[in-house]
Formats: sequence, structure tokens, C-alpha cells
Amino acid sequence: MDDGKVTRRAVVGGLAAGAVAACASKATPGPQASDKGAAMSGERLPVVFLPHGGGPWPFVDVGFPQHECDAMAAYLRGVKAVTVKPPKALLVVSAHWEETVPTVMTSPKPPMLYDYYGFPPASYTIQWPAPGAPEVAARVRQLLGAAGFETREDATRGFDHGTFVPLKLTYPEADVPTLQLSLKAGLNPAEHIAMGRAIAPLRDEGVFIVGSGMTFHNLRLFWDARAHPHAEAFDAWLREAVLSSERDAKLSAWERAPSARLVHPREEHLLPLMVVAGAAGSDAARVTFDGTTMGQRISGFQFG
Repeated sequence: MDDGKVTRRAVVGGLAAGAVAACASKATPGPQASDKGAAMSGERLPVVFLPHGGGPWPFVDVGFPQHECDAMAAYLRGVKAVTVKPPKALLVVSAHWEETVPTVMTSPKPPMLYDYYGFPPASYTIQWPAPGAPEVAARVRQLLGAAGFETREDATRGFDHGTFVPLKLTYPEADVPTLQLSLKAGLNPAEHIAMGRAIAPLRDEGVFIVGSGMTFHNLRLFWDARAHPHAEAFDAWLREAVLSSERDAKLSAWERAPSARLVHPREEHLLPLMVVAGAAGSDAARVTFDGTTMGQRISGFQFG
């Protein structure tokens, strides 16, 4: 939604009318550990773009089909295996944080930010008390600044649901220092690819870069079978673009894709992929999640 909030009504709308047409996740290779020995000094970590689903779906019953929840939850738990050893820190680019300039969290103990409303009371007691990573935040600002980006820091920002929902499954112990990097207002895809390129050295410093969004995000069309061919067409284009040798150019021109503005009326849920693709450089990509959320085709990707 344009205000960044997710409502229960938007997430589960159409269930009572029997509009659910969800299908189980197809078999895919899944997240895979880096061949280079992740998180070891001087060796490069992979980067991932993962879907975070709708609202607090894994921890509170929001009416999703169980098989759909199980497929995505299994995928998100498997993301931990992408790095052979625990990373020094997690840097998350969430669809749910935009600022006028790229901004990093600096709290050593980030609070929870329940940036959704209308869900059951248990949705507002979920905890994921990962420590912050102020020193990594400083490094992010240094790298972005060297690339010509003005940056800021936010000492009070908490983990939004684009971070705590998926990562509570991936790292349930909440023992890896974590920070978020905001999107930049204007949502220019080339700028976000450049942001990713700027922070790519973090991959050699034990920082696991994670983009959290959705490859389909039109709240009015979740559950709507009429949107299925549009979701499939856009997702097929996106996969081809991500796996292409001309990845940056194609992603920069994402609005030319089939049904692009129907699938993403507003692109904040796609932009974390641009940052991750930039950080990936020339590394090969693969599809690691091939499933559905609220009936529409959704993909996840790993680079490196």
C-alpha cells in the first residue's frame, strides 16, 4: 500500500467469497550454500532476494492455505544454509522502509516496528530481539558516501515486518547482529542498483545482504484469478531478466515488462531486488523459490 501499512483486510480479502486459488510451491533447487565457504574472512558471501509474504502470516492465523504457508516457511528456514557459517551481520533492504536518502539503522538494540494493522492481538506481541550492528551501519554509510550518495542514520528505527517476519524463521535464535538500509524515495531502479554496487564490498567482510520484498504486489488483485496470467507473465520476464547477462539494463527498464504496472502499481516491493542485483555484480543467479502467495506467482533469487 502507498502508506507502507499492511492490513488484515487486504491480506485475507476474498477468502470468505471463496476466491482462494493458491497452489503449492513447485520443486526448485532451493537456497544453496556458497561454494566459497560463507562468512570466512576474505571470502565472498552470496546475496538473496526473498519474499516475505503478507503481514504476520507464519506466526498468526491470517487465513492463508496451510500448504502455501508451509512452502514459504520451509524456503525461509532454508535461507540460513546459504552461508556455510553464521555471517558477521545481516544487512536487510526491506520494502517497508523509504527515506529521502539511503538511511541506516544504528540502534544497538533495535525495537520491533509493527507496521501493519487490523490483525489479531498476537500479531503485536511477536518478538525477534536480534542485536543491532552500529559498526556495520557506519561502514554502509562510508561505502555509499564514496559512491556519491548522501546518507543518514536513524537511531530509533525498529525492525519492520519485512525483516522480522522472514528472519524469525531463518534465524529463530535472533543471534546475528542485524540492521536495515532504507530504499531511496523516488524508487529509481538504476539508483538502487548503484546502491547495491556500492555496498558490495560488505560481502567480503562477512555481511549477508538480504533483499526482502515480493515479485507480485498488488493488494487489490491477490486472490483474484483474473490476475494469474499477468502474474505469470511478469514473473517469467523477471526470471529471464535476473538470469540474463544484461541483468542491470533489463531490471532498470522493468516498467517495460509484461503487465508491469498491474503487478506492481507501486514498485517498493520490487526495489530490494535491484539493490541485491547491484550487490551481486556479475555473479550468476538462480531461482530458489517458485511458489505462490495469496494465489499469485512469487519468486525468490540467490546470487553467488
